Amino acid sequence: MSIASNLETLRLETEAVGVQLVAVSKTKSNSDIMEAYEAGQRIFGENHVQELVEKAALLPKDIQWHMIGHLQTNKVKYITPFISLIASVDSLKLLKEINKHAQKAKRTIDCLLQVYIAEEETKFGFDHAELVELLRDDEFLELKNIRICGLMGIASNTDKEKVIKAEFYELKMLFDGIKASFYRKEEYFNILSMGMSSDYKLAIEEGSTMVRIGSTIFGKRVIKHFKNND
Repeated sequence: MSIASNLETLRLETEAVGVQLVAVSKTKSNSDIMEAYEAGQRIFGENHVQELVEKAALLPKDIQWHMIGHLQTNKVKYITPFISLIASVDSLKLLKEINKHAQKAKRTIDCLLQVYIAEEETKFGFDHAELVELLRDDEFLELKNIRICGLMGIASNTDKEKVIKAEFYELKMLFDGIKASFYRKEEYFNILSMGMSSDYKLAIEEGSTMVRIGSTIFGKRVIKHFKNND
């Protein structure tokens, strides 16, 4: 199957239920990304800042780039001039850094707060209590060049559908609670980003509004040297 036909199949699934599709293009060549672009895809997700910056410089300017990997504070300045969404915000320190560089770039940057929902030790994110604490924090409330558009979470890497569904359900309940308590009047707080190639169907069933899909579009990923440099 070609990248274009893979995308067409996915679009039929996601557009029918109003779910945004992020094509995860980490480690993919510019020619692969262009094939997806020519098939109509405009939102692409990257994990590593160096790779993202290099691609953004060479590829069409109407691509909406999402930073979906763990973002170090010292790398923020490289992506603030052009990034469309930072989906992996996991600390107040990072938010302050994004705000500082967004201010310099005279931009407001859309962000998702990453919530820790998995059973694994390796995932980043806020737990429920930390999230509520952040949203009430005076320092957070002073940040004017960021816009919190929703939540993001990564389920456990397991074959147990029951576990994955429970984690997605929990995140959807949290999203609804945060929306009602903190963003009731803000129409922009409308993104619940959960679901990847292996579990996006379950995520959509549980209320996801944005899925991040790589291998189902591009085929199995190849690990390149970027991982070592970032």
